[in-house]
Amino acid sequence: MREPTAGFEINGLSSPAAPPQALVERLKDYGQEDAFSLWDELASDERNLLVKEIEGIDLPRIDRIIRCSLQSQGLPTAAIEPVSESSVSTVEERTLEERERWWKMGLKAIAGGKLAVLLLSGGQGTRLGSSDPKGCFNIGLPSGKSLFQLQAERILCVQRLAAQASNEGSPASVPIHWYIMTSPFTDDATRKFFESHKYFGLEADQITFFQQGTIPCISKEGRFIMETPYRVAKAPDGNGGVYSALKSSRLLEDMATRGIKYIDCYGVDNVLVRVADPAFLGYFIDRGVAAAAKVVRKAYPQEKVGVFVRRGKGGPLTVVEYNELDSSLASVINQETGRLRYCWSNVCLHMFTLDFLNQVANGLEKDSIYHLAEKKIPSVLGYTMGLKLEQFIFDAFPYAPTTALFEVSREEEFAPVKNANGSNFDTPDSARLLVLRLHTRWVIAAGGFLTHSIPLYATGVEVSPLCSYAGENLEAVCRGRTFHAPCEIAF
Repeated sequence: MREPTAGFEINGLSSPAAPPQALVERLKDYGQEDAFSLWDELASDERNLLVKEIEGIDLPRIDRIIRCSLQSQGLPTAAIEPVSESSVSTVEERTLEERERWWKMGLKAIAGGKLAVLLLSGGQGTRLGSSDPKGCFNIGLPSGKSLFQLQAERILCVQRLAAQASNEGSPASVPIHWYIMTSPFTDDATRKFFESHKYFGLEADQITFFQQGTIPCISKEGRFIMETPYRVAKAPDGNGGVYSALKSSRLLEDMATRGIKYIDCYGVDNVLVRVADPAFLGYFIDRGVAAAAKVVRKAYPQEKVGVFVRRGKGGPLTVVEYNELDSSLASVINQETGRLRYCWSNVCLHMFTLDFLNQVANGLEKDSIYHLAEKKIPSVLGYTMGLKLEQFIFDAFPYAPTTALFEVSREEEFAPVKNANGSNFDTPDSARLLVLRLHTRWVIAAGGFLTHSIPLYATGVEVSPLCSYAGENLEAVCRGRTFHAPCEIAF
């Protein structure tokens, strides 16, 4: 063990060997004085780091979050009710006229600079076997494109479509601003990835990177877990941390300055995500709601997905996770529709007004209730069981005065990449096949033909987002042509 030194320096000044008394007293006020328990074993530079670490924690805020979150656990919640059919725009009930009208409404709003895109990208690809940001991951498509590139090119495509639909007709006249939330673990690598790829054809100034916050990991008693003798164990505050991060980064004000009124929000790991979807935006504007979500039908009662519900009779819209939904309720069938009563799965595809985001950024912070997840936490004692505190993106929905759900086809818009190949579901292989099969249907519908040297169910073609956003405008490229799968169709 190192011999501790007689003192340490803060801001270049020599300090006594004992920890700063005022800081010790503050920790005692919040029951966190154990953070200094190994002080005598630390070298001077480590003591300096520990003091700066504790000084950097907003103790009143963190204490309020810990107390509110622990107290909320185990309390009875309002009974849940299924979402009424009138709150959902289902795929089968939409008319061609409605779809075309919403598409045009969305393009008009985009051409007017009223839409921003908000990407939740704080996670690493750990479960995929990669330490890189998840958006850097290549799922093995013929093009070899990363998730980030596919999403950037969809933005470029929508910009072009909006420009063509507007009077100006110039793609430069309709830039869509892209706000990308990283975490302290992914921020630097994400920025460098975009820079090294020349922002995938987008302008550098139409992309804003910002970091979500972190929050100390705690024991079941609410005490800080020390990762090292001089550093508190911390974890990202969940994708719902986007609200406080937008507020603290003053990006809500930035959006207002740019004239943005609507925000399309999604998670990075969905390969089929329709970024800046004009149809969804048009529906959102047409309904005049504060918040909306795309949903897919739950595939079977035990599927491990959260579902939208009402808290109490006529209560607010919220999401119940699969492990919170009683199995008997999960299996109940709606006799009128033949669907599960609780069937509308949350897939992290949301639309918000800027006014609502401002409301949520203040409301969630005031309530200070976070979800607690029991996890193995790295600590001075090795890995120990503790609690991570997180907020989720769907925590905003109970605050919304008006909401709507927009059903989409799972096969067309939801191909998550969460687990390494060899797992049972949501792998790069399964997502790649969903992309290739969808794009194959587009090509055949546009009059193209396929040949293939391996079974068709295991392959297909990839259509570049720069070529088509959702299967439109492919006739000139595909009609009468034969493509040998697997391949990419691009300009």
